[in-house]
Amino acid sequence: MAAQSFLTDRQAEELHKSIIAYLTSLNLTTTASTLRAELNLPEDVFDPAKAKQYEGLLEKKWTSVIRLQKKVLDLQAENAHLKNEIENAGPLALSRKNQDPANWLPKAPPRYTLEGHRLPITAVAFHPVFSSLASASEDYTIKIWDWKLGELERTVKGHTKAVLDVDFGGPRGNTLLASCSSDMSIKLWDPADQYKNIRTLHGHDHIVSSVRFIPANSTTGAGGNLLVSASKDNTLKLWDVTTGYCVKTIEGHNDWPRAVAPSADGRWLLSTGSDKAARLWDIGGREPECRVVMFGHENFNLCCAFAPPSSYPYLARLAGHEKVPPANSSAEFMATGSRDKQIRLWDKRGQCLKVLEGHDNWVRGLVFHPAGKFLISVADDRTMRCWDLSQEGKCVQTVSGIFDGFVSCVRWAPGVIKDGPANGDAGDGTPRKKVAADVNGAAQMRCVVATGSVDGTEGKIRIFAN
Repeated sequence: MAAQSFLTDRQAEELHKSIIAYLTSLNLTTTASTLRAELNLPEDVFDPAKAKQYEGLLEKKWTSVIRLQKKVLDLQAENAHLKNEIENAGPLALSRKNQDPANWLPKAPPRYTLEGHRLPITAVAFHPVFSSLASASEDYTIKIWDWKLGELERTVKGHTKAVLDVDFGGPRGNTLLASCSSDMSIKLWDPADQYKNIRTLHGHDHIVSSVRFIPANSTTGAGGNLLVSASKDNTLKLWDVTTGYCVKTIEGHNDWPRAVAPSADGRWLLSTGSDKAARLWDIGGREPECRVVMFGHENFNLCCAFAPPSSYPYLARLAGHEKVPPANSSAEFMATGSRDKQIRLWDKRGQCLKVLEGHDNWVRGLVFHPAGKFLISVADDRTMRCWDLSQEGKCVQTVSGIFDGFVSCVRWAPGVIKDGPANGDAGDGTPRKKVAADVNGAAQMRCVVATGSVDGTEGKIRIFAN
Protein backbone atom coordinates (compact mmCIF):
# COMPACT_ATOMS: atom_id res chain seq x y z
CA MET A 1 0.00 0.00 0.00
CA ALA A 2 1.44 3.36 -1.02
CA ALA A 3 2.41 5.71 1.77
CA GLN A 4 0.29 8.81 2.15
CA SER A 5 1.99 11.90 0.68
CA PHE A 6 1.76 15.25 2.41
CA LEU A 7 2.71 17.05 -0.83
CA THR A 8 0.36 18.42 -3.46
CA ASP A 9 0.68 17.00 -6.96
CA ARG A 10 2.56 20.14 -8.04
CA GLN A 11 4.96 19.95 -5.10
CA ALA A 12 5.60 16.25 -5.74
CA GLU A 13 6.35 16.93 -9.41
CA GLU A 14 8.81 19.69 -8.51
CA LEU A 15 10.55 17.39 -6.03
CA HIS A 16 10.83 14.58 -8.58
CA LYS A 17 12.34 16.90 -11.20
CA SER A 18 14.80 18.30 -8.66
CA ILE A 19 15.96 14.78 -7.72
CA ILE A 20 16.45 13.84 -11.39
CA ALA A 21 18.43 17.05 -12.01
CA TYR A 22 20.54 16.34 -8.91
CA LEU A 23 21.33 12.77 -10.02
CA THR A 24 22.13 13.93 -13.54
CA SER A 25 24.53 16.60 -12.23
CA LEU A 26 26.41 13.82 -10.41
CA ASN A 27 26.56 11.74 -13.61
CA LEU A 28 24.38 9.05 -12.03
CA THR A 29 22.66 8.56 -15.38
CA THR A 30 21.48 5.00 -14.78
CA THR A 31 19.77 5.94 -11.50
CA ALA A 32 18.30 9.05 -13.11
CA SER A 33 16.97 7.02 -16.04
CA THR A 34 15.41 4.44 -13.71
CA LEU A 35 13.71 7.21 -11.72
CA ARG A 36 12.48 8.85 -14.95
CA ALA A 37 10.92 5.57 -16.02
CA GLU A 38 9.20 4.96 -12.67
CA LEU A 39 7.88 8.55 -12.51
CA ASN A 40 6.90 8.58 -16.19
CA LEU A 41 9.15 11.58 -16.92
CA PRO A 42 11.02 10.59 -20.11
CA GLU A 43 13.41 13.05 -21.76
CA ASP A 44 10.81 14.15 -24.29
CA VAL A 45 8.69 15.35 -21.35
CA PHE A 46 11.47 16.58 -19.06
CA ASP A 47 14.40 17.25 -21.39
CA PRO A 48 18.00 18.04 -20.30
CA ALA A 49 17.47 21.77 -20.92
CA LYS A 50 14.59 21.86 -18.46
CA ALA A 51 16.52 19.64 -16.06
CA LYS A 52 19.33 22.21 -16.12
CA GLN A 53 16.94 24.76 -14.62
CA TYR A 54 16.45 22.48 -11.59
CA GLU A 55 20.17 21.93 -10.86
CA GLY A 56 21.09 23.05 -7.37
CA LEU A 57 17.46 23.44 -6.31
CA LEU A 58 17.45 20.31 -4.13
CA GLU A 59 20.62 21.40 -2.30
CA LYS A 60 19.17 24.88 -1.70
CA LYS A 61 15.95 23.47 -0.30
CA TRP A 62 17.84 21.03 1.93
CA THR A 63 20.14 23.65 3.43
CA SER A 64 17.16 25.99 3.91
CA VAL A 65 15.31 23.32 5.89
CA ILE A 66 18.31 22.82 8.17
CA ARG A 67 18.60 26.57 8.78
CA LEU A 68 14.87 26.88 9.48
CA GLN A 69 14.93 23.89 11.81
CA LYS A 70 17.74 25.46 13.83
CA LYS A 71 15.86 28.77 13.94
CA VAL A 72 12.68 27.02 15.17
CA LEU A 73 14.62 25.26 17.94
CA ASP A 74 16.21 28.55 19.01
CA LEU A 75 12.82 30.28 19.07
CA GLN A 76 11.25 27.45 21.07
CA ALA A 77 14.04 27.68 23.65
CA GLU A 78 13.66 31.45 23.86
CA ASN A 79 9.87 31.14 24.17
CA ALA A 80 10.20 28.59 27.00
CA HIS A 81 12.63 30.89 28.81
CA LEU A 82 10.34 33.93 28.48
CA LYS A 83 7.30 31.91 29.54
CA ASN A 84 9.14 30.73 32.63
CA GLU A 85 10.08 34.32 33.49
CA ILE A 86 6.47 35.47 33.12
CA GLU A 87 5.09 32.63 35.22
CA ASN A 88 7.55 33.36 38.01
CA ALA A 89 7.07 37.11 38.00
CA GLY A 90 4.64 39.11 40.10
CA PRO A 91 3.06 38.69 43.54
CA LEU A 92 0.61 35.98 42.39
CA ALA A 93 3.31 33.57 41.26
CA LEU A 94 3.78 31.91 44.64
CA SER A 95 0.06 31.40 45.28
CA ARG A 96 -0.41 30.05 41.76
CA LYS A 97 2.37 27.53 42.28
CA ASN A 98 0.96 26.39 45.58
CA GLN A 99 -2.62 26.10 44.34
CA ASP A 100 -3.84 22.53 44.72
CA PRO A 101 -5.82 21.23 41.70
CA ALA A 102 -7.81 19.02 44.07
CA ASN A 103 -9.34 22.16 45.61
CA TRP A 104 -9.67 24.21 42.43
CA LEU A 105 -13.20 25.35 41.61
CA PRO A 106 -14.44 27.41 38.67
CA LYS A 107 -14.81 31.08 39.54
CA ALA A 108 -16.00 34.21 37.77
CA PRO A 109 -15.02 35.68 35.43
CA PRO A 110 -14.63 32.92 32.84
CA ARG A 111 -11.45 32.84 30.78
CA TYR A 112 -13.48 32.96 27.56
CA THR A 113 -17.07 33.51 26.54
CA LEU A 114 -17.55 31.87 23.16
CA GLU A 115 -20.27 33.23 20.91
CA GLY A 116 -21.50 32.05 17.51
CA HIS A 117 -24.55 29.84 17.98
CA ARG A 118 -27.81 31.49 16.94
CA LEU A 119 -29.94 29.50 19.42
CA PRO A 120 -29.44 27.99 22.91
CA ILE A 121 -26.60 25.59 23.72
CA THR A 122 -27.76 22.11 24.65
CA ALA A 123 -24.48 20.29 25.35
CA VAL A 124 -20.69 20.60 25.36
CA ALA A 125 -17.94 17.96 25.20
CA PHE A 126 -14.14 18.01 25.49
CA HIS A 127 -11.81 16.05 23.22
CA PRO A 128 -10.06 13.47 25.44
CA VAL A 129 -6.55 14.55 24.45
CA PHE A 130 -6.49 17.76 22.45
CA SER A 131 -7.73 21.27 23.19
CA SER A 132 -10.95 20.90 21.21
CA LEU A 133 -14.42 21.53 22.59
CA ALA A 134 -17.63 20.61 20.77
CA SER A 135 -20.88 22.47 21.43
CA ALA A 136 -24.37 21.41 20.35
CA SER A 137 -27.20 23.83 19.77
CA GLU A 138 -30.85 24.15 18.90
CA ASP A 139 -29.67 25.95 15.73
CA TYR A 140 -29.10 22.47 14.16
CA THR A 141 -25.29 22.84 14.26
CA ILE A 142 -22.24 21.67 16.17
CA LYS A 143 -19.33 24.04 16.61
CA ILE A 144 -15.74 23.04 17.31
CA TRP A 145 -13.68 25.45 19.42
CA ASP A 146 -10.10 25.61 20.64
CA TRP A 147 -10.74 26.15 24.35
CA LYS A 148 -7.13 27.11 25.04
CA LEU A 149 -7.24 29.96 22.52
CA GLY A 150 -10.94 30.79 22.72
CA GLU A 151 -11.30 30.49 18.96
CA LEU A 152 -13.88 28.91 16.67
CA GLU A 153 -12.35 26.23 14.45
CA ARG A 154 -15.30 25.06 12.39
CA THR A 155 -19.07 24.62 12.21
CA VAL A 156 -20.34 21.08 11.61
CA LYS A 157 -23.67 20.72 9.83
CA GLY A 158 -25.76 17.68 9.05
CA HIS A 159 -28.66 17.41 11.48
CA THR A 160 -32.03 18.73 10.33
CA LYS A 161 -33.35 19.64 13.79
CA ALA A 162 -31.95 20.69 17.17
CA VAL A 163 -28.75 18.92 18.22
CA LEU A 164 -29.31 17.77 21.82
CA ASP A 165 -26.07 16.13 22.90
CA VAL A 166 -22.45 15.51 21.86
CA ASP A 167 -19.66 13.28 23.16
CA PHE A 168 -16.11 12.36 22.17
CA GLY A 169 -14.88 8.77 22.43
CA GLY A 170 -14.62 5.56 20.47
CA PRO A 171 -12.04 2.84 19.88
CA ARG A 172 -8.57 3.57 21.23
CA GLY A 173 -6.50 5.54 18.74
CA ASN A 174 -9.57 6.46 16.71
CA THR A 175 -11.41 9.22 18.57
CA LEU A 176 -14.83 10.09 17.13
CA LEU A 177 -17.47 12.70 17.90
CA ALA A 178 -21.04 11.49 18.36
CA SER A 179 -24.12 13.72 18.23
CA CYS A 180 -27.85 13.15 18.61
CA SER A 181 -30.81 15.22 17.62
CA SER A 182 -34.52 15.89 17.59
CA ASP A 183 -34.39 14.56 14.01
CA MET A 184 -34.27 11.05 15.64
CA SER A 185 -30.77 10.32 14.35
CA ILE A 186 -27.30 9.84 15.80
CA LYS A 187 -24.31 10.94 13.73
CA LEU A 188 -20.63 10.02 13.98
CA TRP A 189 -18.01 12.53 12.89
CA ASP A 190 -14.27 11.99 12.31
CA PRO A 191 -12.08 14.73 13.85
CA ALA A 192 -9.09 13.44 11.84
CA ASP A 193 -10.93 14.05 8.55
CA GLN A 194 -12.23 17.58 9.06
CA TYR A 195 -15.19 16.24 11.08
CA LYS A 196 -16.61 14.38 8.12
CA ASN A 197 -19.88 12.56 8.84
CA ILE A 198 -18.79 8.92 8.58
CA ARG A 199 -21.98 7.24 9.76
CA THR A 200 -25.60 8.03 10.64
CA LEU A 201 -27.42 5.70 13.06
CA HIS A 202 -31.16 5.24 12.70
CA GLY A 203 -33.39 3.17 14.97
CA HIS A 204 -35.04 5.40 17.53
CA ASP A 205 -38.67 6.35 16.93
CA HIS A 206 -38.55 9.74 18.64
CA ILE A 207 -36.20 12.51 19.80
CA VAL A 208 -32.73 11.27 20.81
CA SER A 209 -31.78 13.35 23.84
CA SER A 210 -28.54 11.86 25.13
CA VAL A 211 -25.56 10.01 23.72
CA ARG A 212 -22.38 8.72 25.38
CA PHE A 213 -19.46 6.53 24.37
CA ILE A 214 -19.00 3.55 26.69
CA PRO A 215 -15.40 3.09 27.88
CA ALA A 216 -13.54 -0.10 26.96
CA ASN A 217 -14.43 -3.03 29.22
CA SER A 218 -12.51 -6.28 29.64
CA THR A 219 -15.58 -8.04 31.09
CA THR A 220 -17.90 -7.33 28.18
CA GLY A 221 -15.12 -7.53 25.62
CA ALA A 222 -16.02 -4.11 24.28
CA GLY A 223 -13.01 -2.18 23.03
CA GLY A 224 -14.47 1.27 23.29
CA ASN A 225 -16.60 0.76 20.20
CA LEU A 226 -19.97 0.91 22.00
CA LEU A 227 -22.24 3.93 22.19
CA VAL A 228 -25.36 4.35 24.30
CA SER A 229 -28.28 6.61 23.43
CA ALA A 230 -31.45 7.68 25.25
CA SER A 231 -34.65 8.62 23.46
CA LYS A 232 -38.16 9.92 23.94
CA ASP A 233 -39.33 6.54 22.59
CA ASN A 234 -38.67 5.38 26.21
CA THR A 235 -35.67 3.23 25.29
CA LEU A 236 -31.91 3.13 25.57
CA LYS A 237 -29.96 1.65 22.67
CA LEU A 238 -26.44 0.25 22.46
CA TRP A 239 -24.66 0.76 19.15
CA ASP A 240 -21.48 -0.64 17.63
CA VAL A 241 -19.83 2.43 16.09
CA THR A 242 -17.59 0.33 13.86
CA THR A 243 -20.58 -1.18 12.05
CA GLY A 244 -23.36 1.27 12.81
CA TYR A 245 -25.62 -1.53 14.05
CA CYS A 246 -27.84 -1.37 17.12
CA VAL A 247 -26.73 -4.34 19.22
CA LYS A 248 -29.19 -3.96 22.15
CA THR A 249 -32.40 -2.12 22.94
CA ILE A 250 -32.96 -1.58 26.67
CA GLU A 251 -36.51 -1.10 27.90
CA GLY A 252 -37.68 -0.31 31.41
CA HIS A 253 -38.39 3.40 31.69
CA ASN A 254 -42.08 4.28 31.79
CA ASP A 255 -41.41 7.68 30.24
CA TRP A 256 -38.68 9.53 28.39
CA PRO A 257 -35.16 8.71 29.70
CA ARG A 258 -33.65 12.12 29.11
CA ALA A 259 -30.07 11.39 30.18
CA VAL A 260 -27.72 8.44 30.34
CA ALA A 261 -24.18 8.04 31.73
CA PRO A 262 -21.77 5.08 31.55
CA SER A 263 -19.49 4.05 34.40
CA ALA A 264 -15.75 4.54 34.01
CA ASP A 265 -15.16 0.82 33.43
CA GLY A 266 -17.98 0.48 30.89
CA ARG A 267 -19.94 -2.11 32.87
CA TRP A 268 -22.78 0.04 34.19
CA LEU A 269 -25.25 2.57 32.84
CA LEU A 270 -27.17 5.16 34.82
CA SER A 271 -30.29 6.57 33.16
CA THR A 272 -32.93 8.99 34.34
CA GLY A 273 -35.79 11.01 32.94
CA SER A 274 -39.43 11.97 32.87
CA ASP A 275 -40.62 8.99 34.94
CA LYS A 276 -38.85 10.68 37.91
CA ALA A 277 -36.73 7.56 38.42
CA ALA A 278 -33.07 6.73 38.00
CA ARG A 279 -32.12 3.23 36.88
CA LEU A 280 -28.83 1.42 37.29
CA TRP A 281 -28.19 -1.09 34.50
CA ASP A 282 -25.63 -3.89 34.48
CA ILE A 283 -24.50 -4.38 30.87
CA GLY A 284 -21.67 -6.77 31.75
CA GLY A 285 -23.72 -9.89 31.03
CA ARG A 286 -25.31 -11.28 27.89
CA GLU A 287 -28.40 -9.15 28.43
CA PRO A 288 -28.60 -5.75 30.14
CA GLU A 289 -30.25 -6.00 33.55
CA CYS A 290 -31.77 -3.29 35.73
CA ARG A 291 -30.24 -3.74 39.17
CA VAL A 292 -31.71 -0.77 41.04
CA VAL A 293 -34.49 1.77 40.55
CA MET A 294 -34.20 5.01 42.53
CA PHE A 295 -37.30 7.07 43.32
CA GLY A 296 -37.51 10.31 45.28
CA HIS A 297 -37.61 13.26 42.92
CA GLU A 298 -40.94 15.03 42.56
CA ASN A 299 -40.55 16.17 38.96
CA PHE A 300 -38.83 15.14 35.74
CA ASN A 301 -35.16 14.24 36.14
CA LEU A 302 -32.82 15.99 33.70
CA CYS A 303 -29.27 14.81 34.47
CA CYS A 304 -27.24 12.11 36.19
CA ALA A 305 -23.63 11.21 36.95
CA PHE A 306 -21.55 8.43 38.48
CA ALA A 307 -19.30 9.46 41.36
CA PRO A 308 -15.60 8.76 40.69
CA PRO A 309 -13.69 6.52 43.15
CA SER A 310 -11.96 9.65 44.47
CA SER A 311 -15.36 10.65 45.94
CA TYR A 312 -15.86 7.36 47.79
CA PRO A 313 -14.22 8.41 51.09
CA TYR A 314 -16.56 11.39 51.40
CA LEU A 315 -19.70 9.62 50.21
CA ALA A 316 -19.02 6.51 52.30
CA ARG A 317 -18.87 8.72 55.38
CA LEU A 318 -22.10 10.40 54.29
CA ALA A 319 -23.68 6.95 53.91
CA GLY A 320 -22.48 5.85 57.34
CA HIS A 321 -20.24 3.11 55.95
CA GLU A 322 -17.31 2.04 58.07
CA LYS A 323 -15.27 0.96 55.08
CA VAL A 324 -14.62 2.86 51.87
CA PRO A 325 -15.60 0.78 48.80
CA PRO A 326 -12.73 -0.37 46.60
CA ALA A 327 -11.74 1.95 43.78
CA ASN A 328 -12.30 -0.77 41.17
CA SER A 329 -16.01 -0.84 42.04
CA SER A 330 -17.33 1.70 39.55
CA ALA A 331 -20.99 2.10 40.51
CA GLU A 332 -20.98 2.69 44.27
CA PHE A 333 -22.46 6.20 44.31
CA MET A 334 -24.46 8.36 41.91
CA ALA A 335 -26.11 11.78 41.62
CA THR A 336 -29.25 12.97 39.86
CA GLY A 337 -30.65 16.43 39.17
CA SER A 338 -34.29 17.32 38.58
CA ARG A 339 -36.91 19.89 37.73
CA ASP A 340 -37.85 19.77 41.42
CA LYS A 341 -34.73 21.98 41.93
CA GLN A 342 -33.02 19.24 43.93
CA ILE A 343 -29.89 17.12 43.58
CA ARG A 344 -29.96 13.68 45.15
CA LEU A 345 -27.01 11.50 46.08
CA TRP A 346 -27.55 7.73 45.96
CA ASP A 347 -25.70 4.54 46.79
CA LYS A 348 -25.75 1.37 44.67
CA ARG A 349 -28.57 -0.11 46.80
CA GLY A 350 -30.84 2.75 45.75
CA GLN A 351 -30.73 4.55 49.09
CA CYS A 352 -30.87 8.34 48.94
CA LEU A 353 -27.93 9.57 50.99
CA LYS A 354 -28.51 13.29 50.78
CA VAL A 355 -30.74 15.89 49.15
CA LEU A 356 -28.83 19.00 48.07
CA GLU A 357 -31.04 22.06 48.01
CA GLY A 358 -30.13 25.58 46.95
CA HIS A 359 -31.01 26.00 43.30
CA ASP A 360 -34.10 28.10 42.58
CA ASN A 361 -34.97 26.42 39.29
CA TRP A 362 -34.51 23.24 37.26
CA VAL A 363 -31.16 21.49 37.73
CA ARG A 364 -29.77 20.90 34.23
CA GLY A 365 -26.28 19.47 34.61
CA LEU A 366 -23.98 17.69 37.07
CA VAL A 367 -20.29 16.86 37.11
CA PHE A 368 -18.07 15.53 39.89
CA HIS A 369 -14.70 17.15 40.54
CA PRO A 370 -12.03 14.65 39.36
CA ALA A 371 -10.37 14.82 42.80
CA GLY A 372 -13.67 13.72 44.33
CA LYS A 373 -14.27 16.36 46.97
CA PHE A 374 -16.82 18.46 45.11
CA LEU A 375 -19.94 18.14 42.97
CA ILE A 376 -20.71 20.93 40.50
CA SER A 377 -24.20 21.70 39.24
CA VAL A 378 -25.80 24.18 36.84
CA ALA A 379 -29.44 25.20 36.64
CA ASP A 380 -32.08 27.41 35.12
CA ASP A 381 -31.58 29.85 38.01
CA ARG A 382 -28.56 31.17 36.05
CA THR A 383 -26.02 29.82 38.53
CA MET A 384 -23.30 27.23 38.86
CA ARG A 385 -23.01 25.82 42.37
CA CYS A 386 -20.20 23.86 44.02
CA TRP A 387 -21.08 21.37 46.77
CA ASP A 388 -18.44 20.16 49.23
CA LEU A 389 -18.91 16.42 49.83
CA SER A 390 -16.47 16.52 52.73
CA GLN A 391 -18.94 18.86 54.49
CA GLU A 392 -22.01 16.67 53.90
CA GLY A 393 -22.79 18.35 50.61
CA LYS A 394 -22.67 21.97 51.80
CA CYS A 395 -22.84 24.56 49.01
CA VAL A 396 -19.50 26.34 49.33
CA GLN A 397 -19.53 28.44 46.17
CA THR A 398 -22.08 29.95 43.82
CA VAL A 399 -21.07 31.43 40.46
CA SER A 400 -23.74 33.94 39.50
CA GLY A 401 -24.15 37.25 37.75
CA ILE A 402 -22.33 36.16 34.61
CA PHE A 403 -25.01 34.03 32.95
CA ASP A 404 -27.68 35.92 31.03
CA GLY A 405 -30.06 32.98 30.94
CA PHE A 406 -30.61 29.34 31.83
CA VAL A 407 -27.42 27.28 32.22
CA SER A 408 -28.13 24.09 30.30
CA CYS A 409 -24.98 21.96 30.60
CA VAL A 410 -21.58 21.56 32.25
CA ARG A 411 -18.54 19.37 31.53
CA TRP A 412 -15.13 19.00 33.14
CA ALA A 413 -12.18 18.45 30.80
CA PRO A 414 -10.99 14.84 31.15
CA GLY A 415 -7.55 14.06 32.47
CA VAL A 416 -4.98 13.36 29.80
CA ILE A 417 -3.12 10.07 29.54
CA LYS A 418 0.32 10.35 27.98
CA ASP A 419 -0.22 7.62 25.39
CA GLY A 420 -3.85 8.52 24.75
CA PRO A 421 -5.73 8.31 21.45
CA ALA A 422 -3.56 9.09 18.50
CA ASN A 423 -5.95 10.84 16.23
CA GLY A 424 -7.08 14.36 16.91
CA ASP A 425 -5.49 16.80 14.55
CA ALA A 426 -6.77 20.30 14.13
CA GLY A 427 -9.38 19.09 11.67
CA ASP A 428 -7.56 20.61 8.70
CA GLY A 429 -4.72 18.10 8.56
CA THR A 430 -2.51 20.08 10.93
CA PRO A 431 -1.42 17.98 13.91
CA ARG A 432 -2.22 19.67 17.20
CA LYS A 433 -0.03 19.37 20.23
CA LYS A 434 -1.42 17.20 23.02
CA VAL A 435 -2.24 18.80 26.32
CA ALA A 436 0.52 17.78 28.71
CA ALA A 437 0.41 14.61 30.77
CA ASP A 438 2.59 13.81 33.73
CA VAL A 439 5.93 12.08 33.28
CA ASN A 440 4.64 8.76 34.59
CA GLY A 441 1.95 8.50 31.94
CA ALA A 442 -0.87 8.73 34.49
CA ALA A 443 -3.89 10.90 33.83
CA GLN A 444 -3.10 14.50 34.68
CA MET A 445 -6.00 16.57 35.98
CA ARG A 446 -7.03 19.51 33.84
CA CYS A 447 -8.64 22.35 35.77
CA VAL A 448 -10.98 23.34 32.96
CA VAL A 449 -14.77 23.52 33.05
CA ALA A 450 -17.14 24.46 30.23
CA THR A 451 -20.77 25.51 30.51
CA GLY A 452 -23.43 26.13 27.89
CA SER A 453 -26.32 28.50 28.37
CA VAL A 454 -29.27 30.35 26.90
CA ASP A 455 -28.35 34.02 26.55
CA GLY A 456 -31.28 35.91 25.10
CA THR A 457 -32.14 34.09 21.89
CA GLU A 458 -28.53 32.96 21.41
CA GLY A 459 -26.32 30.43 23.10
CA LYS A 460 -22.95 31.03 24.74
CA ILE A 461 -20.18 28.75 26.00
CA ARG A 462 -18.06 29.84 28.94
CA ILE A 463 -14.63 28.40 29.69
CA PHE A 464 -13.43 28.44 33.30
CA ALA A 465 -9.78 27.50 33.67
CA ASN A 466 -6.99 27.65 36.25
